Amino acid sequence: MNQMQQIETQQRKFKASRDSILSEMKMLKEKRQQSEKTYMPKQRSLQSLEASLHAMESTRESLKAELGTDLLSQLTLEDQRRVDDLNDEIRQLQQDNRQLLNERIKLEGIMTRVETYLNENLRKRLDQVEQELNELRETEGGTVLTATTSELDGINKRVKDTLARSEDLDVLVDKNEVEIKDHLKNMDRWKSVEKEQNDAINHDTKELEKMTNRQGMLLKKKEECMKKIRELGSLPQEAFEKYQTLTLKQLFRKLEQCNTELKKYSHVNKKALDQFVNFSEQKEKLIKRQEELDRGHKSIMELMNVLELRKYEAIQLTFKQVSKNFSEVFQRLVPGGKATLVMKKGDAEGSQSQDESEGGADGEKGSGSQSSVPSVDHFTGVGIRVSFTGKQGEMREMQQLSGGQKSLVALALIFAIQKCDPAPFYLFDEIDQALDAQHRKAVSDMIVTLAGHAQFITTTFRPELLESADKFYGVKFRNKVSHIDVISAEQAKDFVEDDTTHG
Repeated sequence: MNQMQQIETQQRKFKASRDSILSEMKMLKEKRQQSEKTYMPKQRSLQSLEASLHAMESTRESLKAELGTDLLSQLTLEDQRRVDDLNDEIRQLQQDNRQLLNERIKLEGIMTRVETYLNENLRKRLDQVEQELNELRETEGGTVLTATTSELDGINKRVKDTLARSEDLDVLVDKNEVEIKDHLKNMDRWKSVEKEQNDAINHDTKELEKMTNRQGMLLKKKEECMKKIRELGSLPQEAFEKYQTLTLKQLFRKLEQCNTELKKYSHVNKKALDQFVNFSEQKEKLIKRQEELDRGHKSIMELMNVLELRKYEAIQLTFKQVSKNFSEVFQRLVPGGKATLVMKKGDAEGSQSQDESEGGADGEKGSGSQSSVPSVDHFTGVGIRVSFTGKQGEMREMQQLSGGQKSLVALALIFAIQKCDPAPFYLFDEIDQALDAQHRKAVSDMIVTLAGHAQFITTTFRPELLESADKFYGVKFRNKVSHIDVISAEQAKDFVEDDTTHG
């Protein structure tokens, strides 16, 4: 019984140890999966580092090839752009270097954590598991122990693989560190090359400024020499061909002789020929300008004459039409009467004004004989001469007429102008106030005749204008306010008769 109890006790121990081993194996599997998950990103980062390393090596080779070339005395725009590209590349290398250092620090931290966990936990647990397995083999063997042993061997194999991969990562990290150091050295070398190139650029810039200043001085001397040559005046063509074969000393000797000879003629104007040529050219330009101005003046005068003639003809035509209409209208208003319009001139005799009033034919001929283009400046106004009896000897001016006669003449002139240039409507305020019944009737008939082409609005207190009106309005004053109402013809006649009776 005691032996059976011991066996059961050992079995319970084995079962407990088996459970702990299974849990450890599960933990190891999880650790392995985590290691595999972290392995792939590290592998990708390693590949990216290798690609950047190859790019840096190609850049280094290209920069080495450029280092073999000689530096030009003066950098061109392309060289300056190349220097800018090198600066950009150096900054990119520095950035890549920082990234590689950060990757290296991360990998070292991960490797340190893996080694620490491996040494402190897994190895100790592995020793404990092996010790327990040995005890199990000594006490009791079974299928569970065999499976556990095989699984433990698999775990040991994976641990060895993980260690091998860790060692490979260590090798890659060391390799990357070496490459980073090489890149840092290359970067320092390129910085020194850049500094040398900047120094060369500064030196070339100073040399260029010196050459520019010297070029300016030479150009200034050239201008002074050209000014002296111009002061000498015009030279014949043979003078340039004659002295081309002489040396500089011979030319200076010849120049000294010429200066000695020129001192004898110091009182002579050396620029006379040039001045004569310049003045001749200016004279030709001024003559051409004068001809252009004369042609322009002639065309302007012709245009002014044409406009003056048209204005004169327009005034004469309008005057003739108004004068004709005035005579006709006056004869209708005053049967047996006669009226004419007179064009007044400031520089003419009375006989000339009379000729002008009778139609203007003789006056136009006379003015045409005096001047090629008649002018309207000598017209001072228009006069009116009327006769209410029809006799030529009783013609009167406006100043000699009565108030009613003046109103009748003014109406005749308005109607004459209306025939020549009609307006849309006319407003008459008591135009028949000073007229007798016969003339009021004539004015009413004339308004009826002209009402077909214009509208006439009149105010009156006489019955003659009411006979031919189309519409009637009455204006009443009540309570200090004027009121206008439409009324009939009978109401209008009653109003006029009442006003005449009480007036």
